[in-house]
Amino acid sequence: QVQLVESGGGFVQAGGSLRLSCVTSRSIFSLNAMGWSRQAPGRQRELVAFISRDDNTKYADSVKGRFTIARDNAKNTVYLQMNSLKPEDTAVYYCLALLSNREYSGQGTQVTVSS
Repeated sequence: QVQLVESGGGFVQAGGSLRLSCVTSRSIFSLNAMGWSRQAPGRQRELVAFISRDDNTKYADSVKGRFTIARDNAKNTVYLQMNSLKPEDTAVYYCLALLSNREYSGQGTQVTVSS
């Protein structure tokens, strides 16, 4: 089992920045990968970014160059730095963890970007 607790969502104007944090109940080293997905009203959930155990990262085309995923192993925390936010980034953001081919998700944190 993996528990994930997200924080850092909120309300920001277009062009602004937010940093999301996700603390895991297990050592990050025990996880195959971690990531962030998001879901906007009426839309399917979208994988935004992930980072593998060996630090390979991948981003959705819609956020490349604006979002950065990183982790702090000592704090068992993964971050999503979001810059140059756009109204279309508005969504509930979920932290993800992959362990033994099973995916875990947090409760989500709301990000709202106004135009």
